[in-house]
Amino acid sequence: MLATTDRSGPAEFGNANLPGTQNGTNDMKAMHQKRINLLGHLTAGVLGAGLVLGSLTGTAAPKAQNPKNDLAISLTARKVVKLADGKERLQPADRAFPGEVIQYDALYLNQSEGSLNNVSPTLPIPTGMVLVPESASPTPTEASLDGRTFERIPLKRKVRLPNGEEKEEVVPATEYRALRWHVGDMAAGAKTTVSARTRLIPANP
Repeated sequence: MLATTDRSGPAEFGNANLPGTQNGTNDMKAMHQKRINLLGHLTAGVLGAGLVLGSLTGTAAPKAQNPKNDLAISLTARKVVKLADGKERLQPADRAFPGEVIQYDALYLNQSEGSLNNVSPTLPIPTGMVLVPESASPTPTEASLDGRTFERIPLKRKVRLPNGEEKEEVVPATEYRALRWHVGDMAAGAKTTVSARTRLIPANP
């Protein structure tokens, strides 16, 4: 789970490719590696018939020119379980199987003494999972098909028909590879939470 903010200008906290931290500390490298394991390599962690998941509580790693970790991020992954009465229950997501739904909740906390500007949480959709349509909360502003280029939702694309004509169509939400929210300014001590659900697809559908 990532975000971009700025004080006097843009200050990226990362992108959907989850690059390494830039402050070079062992603790931050270890934390970032956990984030990579959780968000970037979920399908690579398949053990037996199930997929091992986990949760992360850490602090985002800002660029070197801003050594203080102003924006703390707490990410949890929970399995959505349907009960006999039709209600849902969220359980710790230690392992997931194809077809099961995982809800990601990210809490962002401005732990600095001043305001953070243009906060934009970004949630990559892990490889091997697809977004559950209309499950994100609050409604995200933008989405991406490659984790790098973002456009306003709903995403659209042009397709060529057999007769040679072009037609614009809406891209299914299941093809989104990342979501982005524009939270705006966050005062000192302010919190905000974003969430979305993903479904684990078979390795060889």
